[in-house]
Amino acid sequence: MAIASTPSLSPDHLLVSGHAGSCLLYYGVQRGKSRQMIAEFAALIPESILDKSGAVFYSGRAAFSAPSRLYILGSNPGGSPEEMPDATVKKHTQMVLGERRENWSAYRDEKWHDEYKKGEYGIQPQVLYLLGELKLDPGLIPASNVVFVRSSQTKDIEHDFRKYAECCWRFHEAVIERLHVRAILCLGWDAGNWVLDKYGLQNTKPCNTFVEKNKRHWTNSSYISPSGIGIVIVNHPSRVDWKNPNTDPSPLVRNMLNS
Repeated sequence: MAIASTPSLSPDHLLVSGHAGSCLLYYGVQRGKSRQMIAEFAALIPESILDKSGAVFYSGRAAFSAPSRLYILGSNPGGSPEEMPDATVKKHTQMVLGERRENWSAYRDEKWHDEYKKGEYGIQPQVLYLLGELKLDPGLIPASNVVFVRSSQTKDIEHDFRKYAECCWRFHEAVIERLHVRAILCLGWDAGNWVLDKYGLQNTKPCNTFVEKNKRHWTNSSYISPSGIGIVIVNHPSRVDWKNPNTDPSPLVRNMLNS
Protein backbone atom coordinates (compact mmCIF):
# COMPACT_ATOMS: atom_id res chain seq x y z
CA MET A 1 0.00 0.00 0.00
CA ALA A 2 1.44 3.34 -1.03
CA ILE A 3 1.73 6.11 1.52
CA ALA A 4 0.19 9.35 0.38
CA SER A 5 2.36 12.43 0.70
CA THR A 6 1.38 15.07 3.23
CA PRO A 7 -0.18 18.18 1.65
CA SER A 8 1.27 21.59 2.36
CA LEU A 9 -0.88 23.42 4.90
CA SER A 10 -1.17 26.83 6.45
CA PRO A 11 0.50 26.77 9.89
CA ASP A 12 -2.74 28.14 11.36
CA HIS A 13 -4.65 24.97 10.61
CA LEU A 14 -4.41 21.25 11.11
CA LEU A 15 -5.59 18.98 8.35
CA VAL A 16 -8.09 16.55 9.79
CA SER A 17 -9.49 15.12 6.57
CA GLY A 18 -9.60 11.43 5.92
CA HIS A 19 -8.46 10.41 2.44
CA ALA A 20 -7.51 12.09 -0.82
CA GLY A 21 -10.56 13.17 -2.79
CA SER A 22 -12.69 13.78 0.29
CA CYS A 23 -13.65 17.19 1.57
CA LEU A 24 -10.91 18.81 3.61
CA LEU A 25 -11.89 19.82 7.10
CA TYR A 26 -9.67 22.12 9.06
CA TYR A 27 -9.24 22.37 12.77
CA GLY A 28 -8.65 26.04 13.65
CA VAL A 29 -5.74 26.72 15.92
CA GLN A 30 -5.50 29.97 17.85
CA ARG A 31 -2.49 32.12 17.21
CA GLY A 32 0.32 32.15 19.72
CA LYS A 33 3.76 30.67 19.69
CA SER A 34 2.96 27.27 21.19
CA ARG A 35 -0.18 26.67 19.14
CA GLN A 36 1.50 27.92 15.99
CA MET A 37 4.54 25.66 16.23
CA ILE A 38 2.73 22.49 17.25
CA ALA A 39 0.26 23.10 14.39
CA GLU A 40 3.19 23.26 11.99
CA PHE A 41 4.42 19.90 13.29
CA ALA A 42 0.89 18.47 13.08
CA ALA A 43 0.73 19.48 9.43
CA LEU A 44 3.50 16.93 8.80
CA ILE A 45 1.42 13.98 10.00
CA PRO A 46 0.79 11.76 6.95
CA GLU A 47 -2.77 12.18 5.76
CA SER A 48 -3.01 8.45 5.08
CA ILE A 49 -2.88 7.54 8.79
CA LEU A 50 -5.08 10.26 10.30
CA ASP A 51 -8.07 7.94 10.61
CA LYS A 52 -6.10 4.99 11.97
CA SER A 53 -6.10 4.14 15.67
CA GLY A 54 -3.03 5.78 17.15
CA ALA A 55 -1.45 8.96 18.50
CA VAL A 56 1.37 11.37 17.69
CA PHE A 57 1.88 13.77 20.57
CA TYR A 58 2.78 12.28 23.98
CA SER A 59 3.39 15.76 25.33
CA GLY A 60 1.65 19.02 24.60
CA ARG A 61 2.08 22.50 23.22
CA ALA A 62 4.70 23.67 25.73
CA ALA A 63 6.98 20.72 24.92
CA PHE A 64 6.68 21.18 21.17
CA SER A 65 7.26 24.94 21.12
CA ALA A 66 10.62 25.49 22.79
CA PRO A 67 14.17 24.11 22.48
CA SER A 68 14.63 20.80 24.27
CA ARG A 69 17.75 18.84 25.09
CA LEU A 70 15.80 15.59 24.94
CA TYR A 71 13.28 13.96 22.59
CA ILE A 72 11.59 10.73 23.71
CA LEU A 73 10.65 8.15 21.07
CA GLY A 74 8.86 4.86 21.67
CA SER A 75 8.18 2.39 18.89
CA ASN A 76 4.41 2.91 18.45
CA PRO A 77 1.32 3.52 20.62
CA GLY A 78 0.18 0.50 22.60
CA GLY A 79 -3.31 -0.90 23.04
CA SER A 80 -5.64 -2.84 20.81
CA PRO A 81 -6.72 -0.98 17.65
CA GLU A 82 -9.75 -3.30 17.50
CA GLU A 83 -10.84 -2.20 20.97
CA MET A 84 -9.94 1.45 20.33
CA PRO A 85 -11.11 2.10 16.74
CA ASP A 86 -12.29 5.63 17.53
CA ALA A 87 -9.05 6.65 19.26
CA THR A 88 -7.61 7.88 15.98
CA VAL A 89 -4.50 9.88 15.23
CA LYS A 90 -6.75 12.73 14.09
CA LYS A 91 -8.89 12.86 17.23
CA HIS A 92 -5.96 12.58 19.62
CA THR A 93 -4.11 15.34 17.80
CA GLN A 94 -7.18 17.57 17.99
CA MET A 95 -7.38 17.02 21.73
CA VAL A 96 -3.72 17.84 22.29
CA LEU A 97 -3.86 20.98 20.16
CA GLY A 98 -7.19 22.28 21.35
CA GLU A 99 -8.23 20.79 24.67
CA ARG A 100 -5.20 19.74 26.69
CA ARG A 101 -3.35 22.32 28.75
CA GLU A 102 -0.02 23.57 27.43
CA ASN A 103 2.08 21.74 30.01
CA TRP A 104 0.68 18.24 29.43
CA SER A 105 2.20 14.77 29.25
CA ALA A 106 0.55 11.49 28.29
CA TYR A 107 2.89 9.78 30.74
CA ARG A 108 1.76 11.99 33.62
CA ASP A 109 -1.72 13.25 32.76
CA GLU A 110 -3.48 10.47 30.86
CA LYS A 111 -5.40 7.66 32.52
CA TRP A 112 -4.39 4.47 30.72
CA HIS A 113 -6.46 2.02 32.79
CA ASP A 114 -9.75 2.41 34.65
CA GLU A 115 -8.35 0.87 37.82
CA TYR A 116 -5.29 3.11 37.97
CA LYS A 117 -4.82 6.82 38.50
CA LYS A 118 -3.29 9.08 35.88
CA GLY A 119 0.40 8.35 35.36
CA GLU A 120 0.34 5.08 37.29
CA TYR A 121 -0.21 2.39 34.65
CA GLY A 122 2.12 0.49 32.33
CA ILE A 123 5.29 2.35 31.45
CA GLN A 124 4.01 5.69 32.79
CA PRO A 125 5.64 5.39 36.26
CA GLN A 126 8.90 4.25 34.70
CA VAL A 127 9.15 7.19 32.34
CA LEU A 128 8.17 9.62 35.09
CA TYR A 129 10.83 8.13 37.37
CA LEU A 130 13.53 8.55 34.74
CA LEU A 131 12.54 12.15 33.98
CA GLY A 132 12.46 12.85 37.70
CA GLU A 133 16.01 11.53 38.06
CA LEU A 134 17.04 13.85 35.24
CA LYS A 135 15.15 16.74 36.88
CA LEU A 136 13.07 17.25 33.73
CA ASP A 137 9.41 18.27 33.60
CA PRO A 138 7.44 15.68 31.56
CA GLY A 139 5.24 18.48 30.22
CA LEU A 140 8.26 20.27 28.75
CA ILE A 141 9.92 17.30 27.06
CA PRO A 142 8.69 16.46 23.54
CA ALA A 143 7.65 12.81 23.29
CA SER A 144 6.24 10.67 20.51
CA ASN A 145 6.70 7.31 18.77
CA VAL A 146 8.62 6.30 15.67
CA VAL A 147 5.31 5.01 14.25
CA PHE A 148 2.01 6.73 15.01
CA VAL A 149 -0.23 3.70 14.35
CA ARG A 150 -1.42 1.67 17.33
CA SER A 151 -0.85 -2.05 17.95
CA SER A 152 -0.95 -4.31 21.00
CA GLN A 153 2.67 -5.28 20.35
CA THR A 154 5.21 -3.97 17.87
CA LYS A 155 5.41 -7.41 16.26
CA ASP A 156 1.73 -7.06 15.27
CA ILE A 157 2.76 -4.47 12.67
CA GLU A 158 6.24 -5.80 11.93
CA HIS A 159 5.48 -6.23 8.22
CA ASP A 160 4.34 -2.60 7.97
CA PHE A 161 6.61 -1.06 10.60
CA ARG A 162 9.24 0.17 8.18
CA LYS A 163 6.65 1.60 5.80
CA TYR A 164 4.93 3.51 8.59
CA ALA A 165 8.21 4.60 10.17
CA GLU A 166 9.46 6.01 6.89
CA CYS A 167 6.35 8.11 6.32
CA CYS A 168 6.42 9.41 9.92
CA TRP A 169 10.12 10.32 9.88
CA ARG A 170 9.56 13.70 8.24
CA PHE A 171 7.69 14.76 11.40
CA HIS A 172 10.53 13.62 13.67
CA GLU A 173 13.19 15.29 11.54
CA ALA A 174 11.34 18.60 11.84
CA VAL A 175 10.98 18.27 15.62
CA ILE A 176 14.67 17.41 16.09
CA GLU A 177 15.79 20.30 13.89
CA ARG A 178 13.40 23.02 15.02
CA LEU A 179 13.57 22.25 18.74
CA HIS A 180 17.38 21.91 18.61
CA VAL A 181 17.23 18.46 20.21
CA ARG A 182 20.57 17.31 21.59
CA ALA A 183 19.68 13.69 22.38
CA ILE A 184 17.00 11.19 21.36
CA LEU A 185 15.93 8.72 24.03
CA CYS A 186 14.67 5.53 22.37
CA LEU A 187 12.41 3.33 24.48
CA GLY A 188 13.45 -0.14 23.38
CA TRP A 189 15.43 -1.51 20.49
CA ASP A 190 12.64 -1.45 17.91
CA ALA A 191 12.69 2.33 18.09
CA GLY A 192 16.45 2.43 18.68
CA ASN A 193 17.43 0.36 15.66
CA TRP A 194 15.26 2.48 13.39
CA VAL A 195 16.81 5.72 14.64
CA LEU A 196 20.33 4.28 14.32
CA ASP A 197 19.53 3.31 10.75
CA LYS A 198 18.31 6.81 9.89
CA TYR A 199 21.57 8.27 11.19
CA GLY A 200 23.75 5.64 9.50
CA LEU A 201 24.94 4.18 12.81
CA GLN A 202 23.77 0.55 12.56
CA ASN A 203 27.30 -0.83 12.35
CA THR A 204 28.85 1.66 14.77
CA LYS A 205 30.08 0.76 18.22
CA PRO A 206 28.35 2.66 21.04
CA CYS A 207 30.25 5.46 22.73
CA ASN A 208 28.94 4.38 26.13
CA THR A 209 26.98 1.49 27.62
CA PHE A 210 25.25 0.45 30.80
CA VAL A 211 24.95 -3.30 31.41
CA GLU A 212 22.29 -4.40 33.84
CA LYS A 213 23.72 -5.74 37.08
CA ASN A 214 21.76 -8.98 37.11
CA LYS A 215 21.88 -12.44 35.56
CA ARG A 216 20.61 -11.44 32.13
CA HIS A 217 23.09 -8.54 31.63
CA TRP A 218 20.97 -6.64 29.12
CA THR A 219 22.79 -3.67 27.62
CA ASN A 220 21.68 -0.06 27.19
CA SER A 221 23.75 1.93 24.70
CA SER A 222 24.43 5.48 23.57
CA TYR A 223 25.77 6.82 20.29
CA ILE A 224 26.77 10.12 18.71
CA SER A 225 25.68 10.80 15.14
CA PRO A 226 27.96 12.58 12.65
CA SER A 227 25.78 15.67 13.08
CA GLY A 228 26.30 15.58 16.85
CA ILE A 229 22.88 14.27 17.84
CA GLY A 230 23.07 11.87 20.77
CA ILE A 231 21.06 8.65 20.62
CA VAL A 232 20.41 6.69 23.81
CA ILE A 233 18.73 3.30 23.52
CA VAL A 234 17.38 1.88 26.75
CA ASN A 235 15.74 -1.48 27.31
CA HIS A 236 12.00 -1.04 27.07
CA PRO A 237 10.42 0.07 30.37
CA SER A 238 7.71 -2.59 30.06
CA ARG A 239 10.42 -5.21 30.55
CA VAL A 240 12.76 -3.51 33.03
CA ASP A 241 12.32 -1.95 36.46
CA TRP A 242 14.09 1.37 36.06
CA LYS A 243 13.60 2.15 39.75
CA ASN A 244 15.93 -0.70 40.62
CA PRO A 245 19.50 0.70 40.84
CA ASN A 246 20.79 -2.45 39.11
CA THR A 247 18.75 -1.68 35.99
CA ASP A 248 18.34 2.11 36.16
CA PRO A 249 19.50 3.69 32.84
CA SER A 250 19.15 7.29 33.99
CA PRO A 251 22.93 7.82 34.54
CA LEU A 252 23.52 6.79 30.91
CA VAL A 253 20.96 9.32 29.71
CA ARG A 254 22.33 11.99 32.05
CA ASN A 255 25.86 11.46 30.75
CA MET A 256 24.68 12.01 27.19
CA LEU A 257 22.79 15.18 28.08
CA ASN A 258 25.80 16.56 29.93
CA SER A 259 28.37 15.64 27.31
